[in-house]
Amino acid sequence: MNNSKQTPKEEEFRDHLATVTEEGKRIWIYPKKPGGKFHNYRVIVAIALLAILFLVPLIKVNGHPFMLLDILGRKFILFGVSFGPQDFHLFVLAIIGMIISVFLFTVVYGRIFCGWICPQTIFMEMLFRKVEYLIEGDASKQRALNKRPWDGDKIFKKTLKHAIFAIMAVAIGNALLAWVIGIDSLVELISKPIPEVFGKFMAMVIFSGVVYFFYAYFREQVCTMICPYGRLQGVMLDPNSIVIHYDNVRGEPRGKIRKGVEQNNGDCIDCHLCVDVCPTGIDIRNGTQLECVNCTACVDACDEVMVKVKRPTGLIRYASKNEIETGVRKIFTPKAISYTVFLILLFSLITYLLATRSDFELSIVRTAGLMAQEQPGNKLSNLYDVKIINKTFNTIPATLELENMEGEIKLLSGDLTLQPQGIAEGKFFIILPEENIKQLNTPVEIAVKANNKIIDVIKTSFLGKVKGRKATK
Repeated sequence: MNNSKQTPKEEEFRDHLATVTEEGKRIWIYPKKPGGKFHNYRVIVAIALLAILFLVPLIKVNGHPFMLLDILGRKFILFGVSFGPQDFHLFVLAIIGMIISVFLFTVVYGRIFCGWICPQTIFMEMLFRKVEYLIEGDASKQRALNKRPWDGDKIFKKTLKHAIFAIMAVAIGNALLAWVIGIDSLVELISKPIPEVFGKFMAMVIFSGVVYFFYAYFREQVCTMICPYGRLQGVMLDPNSIVIHYDNVRGEPRGKIRKGVEQNNGDCIDCHLCVDVCPTGIDIRNGTQLECVNCTACVDACDEVMVKVKRPTGLIRYASKNEIETGVRKIFTPKAISYTVFLILLFSLITYLLATRSDFELSIVRTAGLMAQEQPGNKLSNLYDVKIINKTFNTIPATLELENMEGEIKLLSGDLTLQPQGIAEGKFFIILPEENIKQLNTPVEIAVKANNKIIDVIKTSFLGKVKGRKATK
């Protein structure tokens, strides 16, 4: 809380959501159209993020997507590099890193993710809300329109608005789907008859339907009722976290400006614009609240008023509770430092694993339970299993060769032609002359080659002994 003078009764706002009545009915929010320095910055960020959403799926590297997040197929392409199920440990580490990053930024900078980057905020405030302002007008006009009977003008505006909402929902749904199934599959979905691509078509319908429902009807309730991050902030924030704060030290007591009357009020003139512009309907002057997404709309509204009444801006600003009370900003607290150190170590590990990651993953093991078999020409053989995972997009023929001794490798089953992002498995004999076998377990090295280049050398053992000679281990 910013205002230490508030009584428990005055804090009753914390016992209920700003968008729900005591009877549990929805309070529809009509936020005033935002504008100002921070809003302009957020528009620039939103344009960049929307460009990434819609344009990145169109980018290809050597005929393959630059980015692909095929969760169901367990195939991922990040910056042109393919990752499959065998790289799941990297995916888990990256997710942990992202979660820790969110915690770190929340501890230090509050809900900056929610206000500037979260898709819910970007789509709602920068797309759907903009269309609503354009067609129905600002908050007061929207209220008046909704109270009017269904005349021709209202039917036209509502139909036009929801038609555009539906088009945007389909566009966003298809863009999200392109990240999951790839642009080629999306084009196939659009061009082919529905029965032939029914599964993908239903995915598109679900994606688009969810987007439309969220932004046409559910809106800010996603942030206040569904999103777990908003509820977690209570345990992540501390008095040094930088969030959107009202400077109660400077602003209180509030009061209207009355010309010719001597007043001893703070800088807050109680214009209520910070509340009118809030997309979740809260009063930021009550202090940090669950519903606040740190969108900066109240900051711009308050700064505009302060300029008009010739008082310093920043009455509502990015600040910590301790900064408001003491005037000293302290960012790097022990908690923030510990998160930062852990995050650096974690991402260093992920970077190392990515840098040392091979395009192939292979294993060669001697088939369990089988002894050496005699072969013509005083030779012995052992049976082995080979498995090679190709992480690249290329078809590559693989071969096996003995490295450390004379002998023969004979492929019995399987095809070692590596298909793109495929797995090749097979069985083969290693055949050695008896005179080369000096001990019970003879070390052998097998070079695995792709395009005549050695990709790895596997060390294993050959089980057998020379007839008539006592074998040594």
